Amino acid sequence: MSKKRILLFSFIIVVLSGISAFSQEKELDTEVVNIVKPYTPTISDAFKVKETPTLNDSISTTKKEVKYSIFSVPVASTFTPSKGKATTVEKTKPIKLYDNYATLGFGNYTSILGEFYSNFEISRTDNAGFFFRHNSSQGDIEGVKLDNKYYDTSLDANYTSRQKDATYRLDAGVEHQLYNWYGVPEIVYIQEPNVQIDPQQTYISGYAGGSIALDDSFFERAAVNIRYLGDAFSSSEFNATLKPEFSFPLENLTFKIDGDIDYLSGSFDRNYTNTSDIKYSFLNVGLVPSINFVNNDLSVSLGVAAYVSLDSENSDTDFSLYPRLNASYRLLDETVILYGGAEGGLQQNTYYNFKEENPFVSPTLNVAPTKKLYEGFGGIKGKLSNSVAYNVRASYGKDENKALFQANFINLLAPGLEGYQFGNSFNIVYDDVNTLAFFAELKVEVSDKFSLGINGTYNSYSTDLQNEAWNLPDLKASVFSNFNITEKLYGGASLFYVGERKDLHVDPYNTQEVTLDGYVDANLSFGYRFTDRLSAFVKGSNLFGDNYEKWLNYPVQGIQGLAGVTYKFDW
Repeated sequence: MSKKRILLFSFIIVVLSGISAFSQEKELDTEVVNIVKPYTPTISDAFKVKETPTLNDSISTTKKEVKYSIFSVPVASTFTPSKGKATTVEKTKPIKLYDNYATLGFGNYTSILGEFYSNFEISRTDNAGFFFRHNSSQGDIEGVKLDNKYYDTSLDANYTSRQKDATYRLDAGVEHQLYNWYGVPEIVYIQEPNVQIDPQQTYISGYAGGSIALDDSFFERAAVNIRYLGDAFSSSEFNATLKPEFSFPLENLTFKIDGDIDYLSGSFDRNYTNTSDIKYSFLNVGLVPSINFVNNDLSVSLGVAAYVSLDSENSDTDFSLYPRLNASYRLLDETVILYGGAEGGLQQNTYYNFKEENPFVSPTLNVAPTKKLYEGFGGIKGKLSNSVAYNVRASYGKDENKALFQANFINLLAPGLEGYQFGNSFNIVYDDVNTLAFFAELKVEVSDKFSLGINGTYNSYSTDLQNEAWNLPDLKASVFSNFNITEKLYGGASLFYVGERKDLHVDPYNTQEVTLDGYVDANLSFGYRFTDRLSAFVKGSNLFGDNYEKWLNYPVQGIQGLAGVTYKFDW
């Protein structure tokens, strides 16, 4: 090291030592420091080192550029790929549906069954159809002395139009029926008066009506029907009904208003004693408002039915209210559903409905409406599996002025005896009836090959004026089944049981209650499809051969057999 550098280094050491000694000896005082702005550090300028430094070395050499090319030589190939083929899915052949069919069958007791149905597609939205049916038998019931044949022939037509926002339907039809009052008591034959009896009765009826249903409208639908009925004894009845339905959706509820307008007018040429005629006329107007709530598990409907009934013949007006309450709750999804409620209403009885239930009524009826004051009910229903469903229900209700069928008394002293005045027809009597009922049903549908249903109803009646609830059974039960034995062979079976009924027998010598025995009616049918168009069938009815009495003194035919064919086609 040079002398100059040694002297400079010594000088620096001396200066620094002096400064340090001065600093330690100096007394420090407190001093206030004012910060003008926060300290903001900055990054000093820096340079980035290049990743690939430039080499300036005489030893390094440059790479030589390489040029290359591909020499392509064609190769001969004889391989030809085969075309792919999609795998097919096996599908069952769809059942061909035909728009028309005709059925013709014949059986013992000279029975004839004829049916013809046809449907015409007028356009994509409109279609029309008609249905003709004839069912008749010459009777020949064992032990019956009077003619007991019957005929039932009807023709119905309809027209339906399904538009974008509405569906319209028109219906019309006529029907002709012939029956005989053949159930004459044995006492009538003491003096062989049967030669004077003409037991034949005929009914002629016709109807016309229609309905309209709208989508996305508070006015949901309305149905109107007009029906006329006449018979061989100058009886006539005119019945017109109108039932509109309105719905107003709210936030979580639906407010509904249903209307019920029923006008009935009719007359009978005479009463049972041939002393005067009978006329009746009623106008019933009902309004049924209700609030409906539905969610995933709970469904509730709270409503009331208000009716005004005008009896024109007796100049009487009546106002009545009835409950319309329904609720159901899914306790265990579809397995257990609890339901219950209370319902009532005004039921307009008609001559047409009476003869449909019992064609042996006399043309001398007292027709009046029935007040169903209430029927409280509750039950459990659901599905034990996808193929097994059940329903159990109990109810208790009261009907005011309930219509009951009762045998007419023997009226041999009436002037100008008619064929229904020999104790062989039925009248209508009215009474207040309380009914306690239990109902149970089980349905099993294993597949489209087999289904089975069982149901039964037990009723206990209490009356006010009448001794019994005439001709109402205490027990009714049925078993029914449908099955497909093979693809072409199919069948069905049913078994009906009706328990004991009570009726009143009145003759010139005494009056007594009569008990009609319960009966079982077994039915079996088989069909065979030759093609999708042609099939044959056989039916057996009342297979136990019991000539039971469905009504007092009215035994039915024994074992009945019927065989026929059905042909389906398109025009």
